[in-house]
Amino acid sequence: MIANEQEFSREALLEVAKKMMLAARTAPKARGINNMEICLATGESIPLLAAKMREIGENQGQSFFIRDAENLTDTEVIFLIGSRIRPTNLKVCGMCGFENCETKDAHPLVPCAFNTGDLGIAIGSAVSVAADHRADNRIMYTIGQAALELGLFDQEIRIIYGIPLSATSKNPFFDRK
Repeated sequence: MIANEQEFSREALLEVAKKMMLAARTAPKARGINNMEICLATGESIPLLAAKMREIGENQGQSFFIRDAENLTDTEVIFLIGSRIRPTNLKVCGMCGFENCETKDAHPLVPCAFNTGDLGIAIGSAVSVAADHRADNRIMYTIGQAALELGLFDQEIRIIYGIPLSATSKNPFFDRK
């Protein structure tokens, strides 16, 4: 039997995405507190995300949302990761701009510095797995914004990023118009 690589590329990308999930989950987190949610978008959810990205781009006059939506045309899987906005309840900190976590609690939409830091570390771990497997990828806040507006995550998840994966001769997420 002879099998063409195209028969396996979707399956391979799903395996890479699953390994990315593991890397993000096991990445270090402040005080060991898990405020993240991780999932994969496949099949019909990808055109749904792309349509929402186009809508945001058109409604807000932000053409890069439309450009990023076009990048998803041949994408088989998108890694999605988001964080809740919860303080880590440190006695001495203030990195969020407030005196302490108790004061910050009065401003529930202001992220704890550790929420965004932990999310960045997890994203770095995830994309390093994609790179180790030579899967083309790009971190896109535009996908995360669409996922947020579509309500694809728990309501407490307020910061989301998407990472589309591709297995083509040229990375479709770079050298864009």
